[in-house]
Amino acid sequence: MKIGSRDDVMKANLARAGIAPEVTDRALTLDAVVQQWRRRVQKRELGRMALRELDLPLDLPKLDVLIAIWAPSNEFGRDEAETMVSTISTRLGIDPSRASRLVSDLIGQGFVKRAVSQQDARRTVVELTDEGQAIVDAVRTIKFLILGEFLSGWSAEEIETFIPMLERYSHWADQAETMNAGAAARPEIEALAAKLKAKLG
Repeated sequence: MKIGSRDDVMKANLARAGIAPEVTDRALTLDAVVQQWRRRVQKRELGRMALRELDLPLDLPKLDVLIAIWAPSNEFGRDEAETMVSTISTRLGIDPSRASRLVSDLIGQGFVKRAVSQQDARRTVVELTDEGQAIVDAVRTIKFLILGEFLSGWSAEEIETFIPMLERYSHWADQAETMNAGAAARPEIEALAAKLKAKLG
C-alpha cells in the first residue's frame, strides 16, 4: 500500500468522525514536523554540545538534575519553595531511587549539597553549590546564545504569532486525556477497536 493511499484511508476514517479532509492534511503535516523535532530533541544534541564545549565532568541525566534543582519557573513551575529528592523525581519523571543516586553522585562531585529545611527541620533538602550554579548558568547561557541567534532572524510579528500558537498546541495531549476529548469521534473509535480486536483474534 502506498503512502498516499494510507493517507486516503486516514482521511476517510476521520471524515466519518466529522473532521474535514483539509484539517486532516494539516494534522498529518504538523505531526510529521513534530515527530522529526521530537527525534532531534531526544538526541539531546544541544545539551551534549554544551557539556562538550564546557568540558564538564557530567552526563545529561546529571545535568537534568542540576536544572531540576534550580528549577526555572517557566519550565517546571514553582510548586515548592524547597527542593527534595522527591521533588526532583517528580519534576523529571524518574524513579525516586534513580533521583537519589544521581543526587548522591552530584554531592560527591561537589555540585550539590544537602541542607536542613527552613520549613521543617526534620526534612532534608538539596541545593546547588556555587560550582553547581555556575554550571547551570553556563549551560543555559550557551542554549540561549544559540536560540537567540536563531530567533534574531525572525520578525517580531512572527515570534508573537508563533509562541502563543505553540503554547496552545502543546496542550492538545492534555486535552486528549480528558473524558470529553474525542467524544464526537467515540463511535469511530469504538468501531476501530472492535475491528482491530477481530483482526487480532
